[in-house]
Amino acid sequence: MELLLGQVLQFNNTPFEGRPEDAALHIRRGAVAIKDGTILDVGEADTLRAAHPDAPVTDMGDALLSPGFVDTHVHYPQTAIIASWGKRLIDWLNSYTFPEEGRFGDAGHATEVAETYFDLVTASGTTTTVSYCTIHPESVDAYFGAAQKRGLRVLGGKTCMDRNAPDNLRDTAKSAYDDSKALLERWHGQDRLSYVITPRFAPTSTPEQLEALGALWAEHPELLMQTHISEQHEEIAWVADLFPEAEDYLDVYEKFGLVKPGALLGHAIHLTERERDRIREVDASLIHCPTSNMFIGSGLFDMNGLMTQGHRIGLATDTGGGSSFSMLRTMAAAYEVGQLSGFAIHPAQLWWLATAGSANAIHLGDKIGRLAPGYEADIIAIDLDSTPAIAQRAARAEDIWQAVFPTIMMGDDRAISAVWANGRKLR
Repeated sequence: MELLLGQVLQFNNTPFEGRPEDAALHIRRGAVAIKDGTILDVGEADTLRAAHPDAPVTDMGDALLSPGFVDTHVHYPQTAIIASWGKRLIDWLNSYTFPEEGRFGDAGHATEVAETYFDLVTASGTTTTVSYCTIHPESVDAYFGAAQKRGLRVLGGKTCMDRNAPDNLRDTAKSAYDDSKALLERWHGQDRLSYVITPRFAPTSTPEQLEALGALWAEHPELLMQTHISEQHEEIAWVADLFPEAEDYLDVYEKFGLVKPGALLGHAIHLTERERDRIREVDASLIHCPTSNMFIGSGLFDMNGLMTQGHRIGLATDTGGGSSFSMLRTMAAAYEVGQLSGFAIHPAQLWWLATAGSANAIHLGDKIGRLAPGYEADIIAIDLDSTPAIAQRAARAEDIWQAVFPTIMMGDDRAISAVWANGRKLR
């Protein structure tokens, strides 16, 4: 057993209902008791120290103890091409993504990138990721193997594409089904790992492949499914040309059994009213990727409108279309997108989106994303004075949210003082 001491931020409700600041409890001198990878208790430091006088203590001073960040949409194979100059989505895929992903049939290369990726994201305070791998099973093995070594709870799957991609990045409807089934049988439920069925997006899958993946999901309804939707107008028009019988983009996926609870729909910027209503009706999840949406010029996600409608929403870096590995930078970008849309997202709402909200979006809200008894001990310590610029602003803070907001807007990996995954300290 161990006691971690510091400021504690504990969400008890969603800050998108009622006053945002009322959804969280801030304990100025708090403690988290952990044992065997699980949080036993959270409370005042003096109370927990008295209750556990023999427990080893790690005192993080004024650092903020928080759940580790949950990144709900990434492409770890794009680690090396992050921040590459590009034009629009299709140009970016052809110029950078596909050439790089073609290298991941080499297990050595895949392992090297996976190791680098997890070093970078854990240094930024992220303890759970949901990744698209490549069509190569080697890329999935590398991703899960690197995460397993660190004790991380991660999700991911083989990206499936059987058209509109280079020859060396195409599989078939049958191999997509067979490879995905073999990989899920190898990895799903091992330690803290979960397999996700992963058609890249409608333009790169034939109807036959989408049908095969829908059938696989029907056989394994305990899994999640991830794909992209309505990221750019050109993409939406392309989908309409490829699937003229479909009512809209969402209808393509729905026809093949890929729209139901557990569907993670990335971007979702330009949804029609019918699509919004249907996604909410079936309780699929929308994944907001603000740095990517701005970097590739896709558009503004309607956070306020979609939250008001009651959607399940996660936050994501979308590495490497997204321009940062950091969920702090992602929160800052979400705030900026909100401002452009006329909705000032409160710091409590941003922090919740990066932790409990994202955990809920990937149906792990009962395991991660909160500091509460029974939850897995994925915990980070945040230095709220990590740079001189941040420190001088935080010194004027009148409450915890004024203290946290400068770190959201200006923080980076220097703000991450320590990281625990499943109760084990990683850094």
